[in-house]
Parts: sequence; C-alpha cells; structure tokens
Amino acid sequence: MRLRVALFSSAVTAALALTGCDSASKDADAAPKITLEHAQGSTQVPLHPQKVVILNPATLDNADALHISVAGVPQTDSHLPPFLAKYSGSSYLNAGTLFEPNYEALSNAKPDLIIAGGRAHDAYDKLSAIAPTIALDVDPQHFTQSLTQRTEQLASLFGKEEEAKALLSNFDAQIAALKAKSANAGSAMVLMISGGKMSAYSPGSRFGFVFDELGFTPASSFPQTGKHGNVVSSEFILNANPDWLFVMDRDNAIGRPEGQSAQQVLDNPLIEKTNAWKNQHVVYLDSASLYIAGGIQSYSRMMDKISAALDSAGQ
Repeated sequence: MRLRVALFSSAVTAALALTGCDSASKDADAAPKITLEHAQGSTQVPLHPQKVVILNPATLDNADALHISVAGVPQTDSHLPPFLAKYSGSSYLNAGTLFEPNYEALSNAKPDLIIAGGRAHDAYDKLSAIAPTIALDVDPQHFTQSLTQRTEQLASLFGKEEEAKALLSNFDAQIAALKAKSANAGSAMVLMISGGKMSAYSPGSRFGFVFDELGFTPASSFPQTGKHGNVVSSEFILNANPDWLFVMDRDNAIGRPEGQSAQQVLDNPLIEKTNAWKNQHVVYLDSASLYIAGGIQSYSRMMDKISAALDSAGQ
C-alpha cells in the first residue's frame, strides 16, 4: 500500500512540474516585446531580457556604462581594454571570436537576446536563427547623434532610461568643454600605426570624432574617408605640418608586440620637424579602448586625455 501511495505521489509531483514548465513557457512567450529598428533591420525583441550575449565590443562598452548584466562575450583572441577586462573571466560565456561567433555554444546557452553588428556583421542571419538578434552600430558620419540613439535604444530594453539620460548628458558636456578648448589649438591629424605603416583619418571617418565633434581643424584632406584610413608617409605629415598628432597603435591594441611601436615609427627626422613634435603635442591615445571597443566610455576617456594635453599646453 505504501508503495502505491508513493508512486501516486510521485506522479502528481511530476504532473505539477510539467504544468509549471508549460506555464513558464507560456509566460516567456507572453513576455512584453518591442519592435526595434537597428543597423541590420527590424527585430521583435523581449523587454528586460535576462540572458544577453554581446558580440560587438562597442555595444559592450555602452552596456557596461549602463550597468547592464551580460551573460557572454567574444573571448577567443579578443583583447579587451583594461576597463572591460572583467568580461574575459570564466563567469562569462565564451561566444567565440570578434569575427566568428561560436554558434554551438550560443545555441546551447539559449540566450534571450544577441547583440551583434560590428565585426560580427556577416554572422547576422545565423545568429538570428538562434535568438532575436540586433545590431546597434554607430554611424561615424553622425557620431554623437547616432551614439545617443543607440544608447537610448539599449537603455529602453533594460529599463535604464534614467541612467542613459545622465550618461549622455555628461558626455555632451565633455564635448562642449573640449570644443571650447580646441577652438584655438590649431590643426590636427589622427594617425593609426600598424606594422610600421601609418594611416591618417579624415572628418566623417571611423575616427573623425576629433574633427567632427571636438572641432579640431584637419591638417590635411583626403578624397576617401576609408575604414582603415589613408596611407601616409613621414614626408606627407611634414608637408601637412599638424599642430597636434593624435596617435593610435594598432599592434598594441590587438596584442601584437613584435615590430616597431608607434613611438618608434614616429621618432624620425621628418616627423621631428613638425610643429606637433617640436611643441610636444603628440598624444598617444588608448588604442585598445578606441580600436577594439569604441563606445561611450572609450570616447569619454579619449576626451579626458586630449583635454589634459590641451591644459598642459595652455590651451
């Protein structure tokens, strides 16, 4: 008799458990959703998603600034800047590389939302088959306006509207303060150095923020904005003769120590004749922050560094 009672009790418990699972599944399906317009289309996504994987470090930068909980990020061959280094830890799902997501790991993890874009742009269709996927890429030609929109969209998904408002207000104030200082600072050139070669960026390009938003006068013009910049030589830089050089070291950013550093490449007789070099107006930016990440915290830190350099120069 006791055996029959035990079996009956177990059956009831199992039935209740299954009913609970069905209810949870229905609750998940009934969770509020919104249709979000993003860089790769229009997607219906859940509000307040619990398990979120972010593949684009720029969006991770913004999410971290808003204190949004993240479940997974690319970790294989990824070199996040120090302020995002915690996401390299074992408590976060390794979602693959910046260019090639680990689809099997993502499928097994069953995320509520994947935020892709950036270097994972081409993976969008495969990712969308796993979970709702969006791309919150920022348009470099309308940087501040686009960054504001993407930050507000991200905040709206997680109920972080007030945090976003304060964050963006501080960011705008930084831009205004630095723009006032740059008005009389003279001309500038933004350089990326990689493998001993130099590329310069123009207004409207990936790193055109210095000109478009901060108001520095370009020391030279280029017919193409170019995602990877425009290849330049020391002779070209001398002829342009910028008053300021803002420099990023790509090899350092991606963890490739071999070869010459940016400082070594620029330390030559031609560059030493420029106004920027003679006046010690060569500013080495946080390359990992800007090149790998490039979200609101990265640009805020960049502005802090440029502002300090202008203050030291008496601007």
